[in-house]
Amino acid sequence: MVTGVTIAFFDVDETLVDTKSMFDFLRFHLAVCGDDGSRYDEQAGALRRAAASGVPRSEINRAYYRLFTGAGWADLRAAGERWYADLLTRPEPFLAEGLAALRFHQAAGHVVALVSGSFRVCLDPVAAHLGADVVLCTEPLLDAAGRLTGEVAVPMIGDHKRSAVLDLIAARGADPAACYGYGDHSSDLAFLAEVGNPTVIGGDPELTAVAEREGWPVRPATTCAAPNHVSSQIR
Repeated sequence: MVTGVTIAFFDVDETLVDTKSMFDFLRFHLAVCGDDGSRYDEQAGALRRAAASGVPRSEINRAYYRLFTGAGWADLRAAGERWYADLLTRPEPFLAEGLAALRFHQAAGHVVALVSGSFRVCLDPVAAHLGADVVLCTEPLLDAAGRLTGEVAVPMIGDHKRSAVLDLIAARGADPAACYGYGDHSSDLAFLAEVGNPTVIGGDPELTAVAEREGWPVRPATTCAAPNHVSSQIR
């Protein structure tokens, strides 16, 4: 049953924050562990070469989390808080259009959901700061000791984003035609096509071509300073 609930779904990387959080966190985490940049270059380079060779994004996503095999979840969560604190010190770490849209939906009383292939280590600090209500993301699997196994439940990429969006719409009793979506990359198309009010942030050629054909708004990827508002928990 449709309840009148409206949900606004936001991709995070280069839609709300002006970085790719997974790579940014990896660099930060390795540096704290003493890396001079060479280990990051090796690991990130291997992922980028795989992507350039045509390996599906979902498999790149899985490969990323294998880099943390054996890491303690609590330790990574703490590192994520430190990473986000560092992000906030940068001059313009956010996207102005994404933030403006998020504020609009919060003022209207809409549910705000973050949808990302990144993980809670990066996303929960973003959600808490911006006051998002829901985080839909890649969830690494943990062993009995609370350490990452290197595998994930599902990579929150492409069709998995679409499924997660549709599941939340159904769970909240929302009307898809009344919901909103914001994304910056062609991989966001799967979920943007499921809501009645999609918006593109930035200039991804494939996504903007679809937007032009379908009449979707396209907003510039203009950076801005960190917002002052802080929300202490995810509802």
